[in-house]
This record gives sequence, structure tokens and C-alpha cells, in this order.
Amino acid sequence: MFRTLKEDINTVFAKDPAARSVLEIILCYPGLHAIWAHRVNHFLWCHKFKLLARFFSHLTRFFTGIEIHPGAHIGRRCFIDHGSGVVIGETAEIGDDVLLYQGVVLGGTTLEKKKRHPTLGNGVEMGSGAIALGPITIGDGARIGSSSVVIKSVPPGVTVVGIPGRIVTKQVQPVADLEHGKLPDPVAEAIRLVLKEQGNLEERLKKLEVACGLLTPQDELEEKRQEIEKEFSGGGGI
Repeated sequence: MFRTLKEDINTVFAKDPAARSVLEIILCYPGLHAIWAHRVNHFLWCHKFKLLARFFSHLTRFFTGIEIHPGAHIGRRCFIDHGSGVVIGETAEIGDDVLLYQGVVLGGTTLEKKKRHPTLGNGVEMGSGAIALGPITIGDGARIGSSSVVIKSVPPGVTVVGIPGRIVTKQVQPVADLEHGKLPDPVAEAIRLVLKEQGNLEERLKKLEVACGLLTPQDELEEKRQEIEKEFSGGGGI
């Protein structure tokens, strides 16, 4: 037991640069408290003390802001960072070395009493507000970007962003963290392509009008289009 507790504390040191001391981790990390409480609650659940397990998990939610159903299976070295709002459903299964940020939801999509929550492989990372729904599988080493909604199974080693989630990159080597600010935006990329194609078409049309001796009308939307292009090229961000 003490070896497991030490492993959990070392996991916090490894995944959170803000951690300064063992005492600080023990006293000030609700994600760690939630994991420790879940182990007790899961033991009670598996030994048929289901009402007691649910009651204690309810108390844990009150004190940590993290809701983990006592029936969920959670592997070793799982870390919930800034865990307020995290919800993990009854039939969810979480592998080893998983990292979850605040607001992550592993939710169900059916009222039937069967496997209805996601399975996360080893080394999965889910960004703030990411949601996975249904009995899907997120493969080992996959990364889910902030506020993404995943409703289909995800292969190992990819990065998923958007609503619904889309695969945007394949991971060629292990990474230590999920760099939210560097994740690609497939919607913005699609808009950039549309604007570029429109610009090409307008340029060709102007050349055709000049060749035919036609008067080219003033483009009243040019200024607005330039503002949009600047926004989606990264120049208008905050």
C-alpha cells in the first residue's frame, strides 16, 4: 500500500511542475484525494457494499469537485490535474499513466445496464473540457484536445480535436504533455483553404474581365475578407 501511495506522489511530481513538496501534494491536490478515495470506494463496490460505496463517492465529490463512480476501473499512476468538474462513469475503464485535466467527462450514451462508458488505454491524455461518450475505446498514447467531443473509437498514438473529434496528427514519438496551444484547428484550416480558393478564383476573374475590356467593379467586401484572413492566419489572436 505504501509503495502505491509513493508511486502516486511521484506521479504528481512528474506531471505537475507546480508541485513543491510531498506535504503540499498530500494536502493540496484534490485529484490525488479523489483517486485515493476511489480505491476505497471501488473495493467496497466490488465486495457488494454498493450503497456505502456510492455514499462515500458522493462525499468525495463534495470535497474534491470530482465525481468518480465506484464501479469505474482506474489503473496505476493516473493523475487528475485541476480536477474540478471531472466525471467518470460507472463502466469507464482507465489504463495506466493517464492524464486528465479539469472538466473531462467519460460519459454514457444509453440507459441500458451494460458497458456504456469509454475505455482509455495507457498513456492517454485528455485536455480541459474534453468529453468522451459511449462504449468507445481511446487507444494507447492518444491525446484529446481541450473541449473536444469524442463519440467514436480512437486509434493509438493520434491527436484528436474538434466537435465531433477528428484525428489531426499522428504521434511519431512519446510526448510528456498535451500542448493545448499548439494543437491544429481543422475548422480554421478548412476556412483558410476556402478563402484561398476564393481569392484564386477572383484573381482569374479579374484577368478575364481585363482581357475582355470589361469594367471591374470595386470589391466592397475586400477589407472585411482581409480581416477574416488575418484572424485565421493567427494574426488576430489574443
